[in-house]
Amino acid sequence: MKRIVILGAGTAGTMMSAKLRRRLDPDEWSITVVDRDDRHLYQPGLLFIPFGIYRERDVVRPRSRYVPPGVELVLSEVEAVEPARDRVRLTDGTELPYDFLLIATGSRIAPDELEGLTGAGWRETAFDFYTLDGAMALAGALERFEGGRLVLNVQEMPIKCPVAPLEFLFLADWYFHRKGMRHRVELVYATPLDGAFTKPRAAAMLGDLLERKGIAVETLFNAAEVDGEARVLRSWDDREVPYDLLVSIPTNMGSEMIERSEMGDELAFVPTDLHTLQSREWHNVFVMGDATDLPSSKAGSVAHFQGPVVEENMLRAIEGRALLPSFDGHANCFIETGFGKAVLIDFNYETEPLPGRFPLPGVGPLKLLEESEANHWGKMAFRWVYWNQLLAGREIPLVESQLSLYGKEEAA
Repeated sequence: MKRIVILGAGTAGTMMSAKLRRRLDPDEWSITVVDRDDRHLYQPGLLFIPFGIYRERDVVRPRSRYVPPGVELVLSEVEAVEPARDRVRLTDGTELPYDFLLIATGSRIAPDELEGLTGAGWRETAFDFYTLDGAMALAGALERFEGGRLVLNVQEMPIKCPVAPLEFLFLADWYFHRKGMRHRVELVYATPLDGAFTKPRAAAMLGDLLERKGIAVETLFNAAEVDGEARVLRSWDDREVPYDLLVSIPTNMGSEMIERSEMGDELAFVPTDLHTLQSREWHNVFVMGDATDLPSSKAGSVAHFQGPVVEENMLRAIEGRALLPSFDGHANCFIETGFGKAVLIDFNYETEPLPGRFPLPGVGPLKLLEESEANHWGKMAFRWVYWNQLLAGREIPLVESQLSLYGKEEAA
């Protein structure tokens, strides 16, 4: 019996366990998925918790419900991977040998990387929303907030879901309007980028939205420390941004297990081939989702688009055939803009977001690079798609793994 071990039962790991189980003979190949607990978190839903749109029950379900029959789920912390010996060591001393390893351990926030963030005022006047506990604590803070300066800061890139900070600000604008107190709230976006987003055309459109909604932007702001007593955020070039309520997107890093295994870069992301998704160091190790060091977005859509590439290339590696360099960095993101509308962007490594219609050229029904109610409902409907289609490793009709330029404006 040959063995595949998948580290991580989140989006990527669960999806791939289903895809590989369907393709490999269970009499010849065992598949084992390892994760620390039986709580699967729908991470896109964390954005909605601070505003009372979702609650914990809307975003947490048992992992065991979604790992398919014929796949073993091991609930344990991983101590380390020993790639030179083709084995995984669990914290209880158990060893899991493998013929092929898939790393899908995601990413984590590291709030201690910003001096003072977890000191005075942490979870009282300074919060995150990239964790369930943080999002729920922030919900209470927003409910109690009586007005003042709300600052959202991104410490450094890359981060999970690069548009989530913008979405938070757009939803905050809507939230305080709904409460009849927007005139008492100043919204500020302190970002290390030189604009609203990394892709120029999308950055211009999103920057215009920020301006129209009265959200101030402090660009090229590289946060150095938080003074929780004085409620001041300071940058390395000695700029100060005072706040009444701070929402922080701390440094995002790969799994601590990757650090212990000495398999990652300085942020514990695993060096990964841009197009085959094979580890750049070990031939029988593949990496996907947020765990990679790829210059693609760290988002669930990217894991979805990587799925067919990893599936095909792992099967090719098993058979000793050449891998296909077919992943193009494809990502698409719904960007909530408040008041029942959203923007949809679709892009890859080389092509920035372009106007057009999605998924059917010229027909839609979703508009690209433009606010619409249909886009909002597309985002809200994705939760059902996630639990029922994506985790089961099923393809979403009309949504291709590679970016299609057909029907997009200025594609030439």
